[in-house]
Amino acid sequence: MANKIYPLWKEAVMQGSSNSSLAGNVKALLIDTADYTYSDAHQFHSDVTSGAIVATSSNLSGKTYSSGVFDASDITWSAVTGDQSEAIILYIDTGVSGTSRLVAYVDTSISGAPVTPNGGDINVAWDNGSNKIFAL
Repeated sequence: MANKIYPLWKEAVMQGSSNSSLAGNVKALLIDTADYTYSDAHQFHSDVTSGAIVATSSNLSGKTYSSGVFDASDITWSAVTGDQSEAIILYIDTGVSGTSRLVAYVDTSISGAPVTPNGGDINVAWDNGSNKIFAL
């Protein structure tokens, strides 16, 4: 599948809904696609089965928003174990799974993916050309 922005996040942004701004706490989930299938109907972190989440990043840093393009510093998950991971889900973390909005599903243009965790660090360099992480 190609990278996608969750439609319900776009809808929330258009309506100015709470927990829709990328200026807040944005995190990345390392995902095993054997246990998760993207759906346009998914809206919150709670829609992602826990077995699909291999690792959760700290808050993204160095976020930029320029000409409709979202980017951030590359990320590192430390000491990761678990299933092979083929995708990343970005979400806005409210501290509550049922209100933490899913933003984007990324499974192409990820440096180093797919990756099989071996207890070491996993580094991801955002490499989506001029679109950085994604563009609106």
